[in-house]
Amino acid sequence: IGGGMANTFLAAQGISVGKSLCEHDLADTAREIMQVAEQNKCEILLPVDVVVAKDFKAHAENRTCAVDDVAEDEMILDAGVKTVAKLVAAMGASKTLVWNGPLGAFELTPFDKATVAAAQAAGIRAKDGKLVAVAGGGDTVAALNHADAASDFTFVSTAGGAFLEWMEGKALPGVEALKA
Repeated sequence: IGGGMANTFLAAQGISVGKSLCEHDLADTAREIMQVAEQNKCEILLPVDVVVAKDFKAHAENRTCAVDDVAEDEMILDAGVKTVAKLVAAMGASKTLVWNGPLGAFELTPFDKATVAAAQAAGIRAKDGKLVAVAGGGDTVAALNHADAASDFTFVSTAGGAFLEWMEGKALPGVEALKA
């Protein structure tokens, strides 16, 4: 899990995320998801290290730290190299990847590094036929294009919410009309 969603899961565990994008009102939901995942022996991959800055701007002064070392006046803007290595290792042990959302503020240099590294690793595995890599959502497509990896993915959908609903198995009106 990357970006603001990861911050919500970290905060739900009592980890301070400083000024980071975070949906604190979803802490109970995040804890429920973690509990169900644990019961089903499903690992939720959360960041172990992060890149933080005090300003949300390109080339802001930044540092990499452990997830539990984020100061109150800092915001998490990217995943760190240890986290990327963990994600790439998980891809290596997987047959399918469903990607929704960047790992950080990929539109701001240098906070695009984790997204680019993970996207390129997934793209290489998909291109080699070792991974079925599907992705969806506007930010996701932009991030994969930024990483020059979109064309290597098995399937990329520009329909963000609809893509996720389809993945959940919900009936989509446009698809249902085609079935008729």
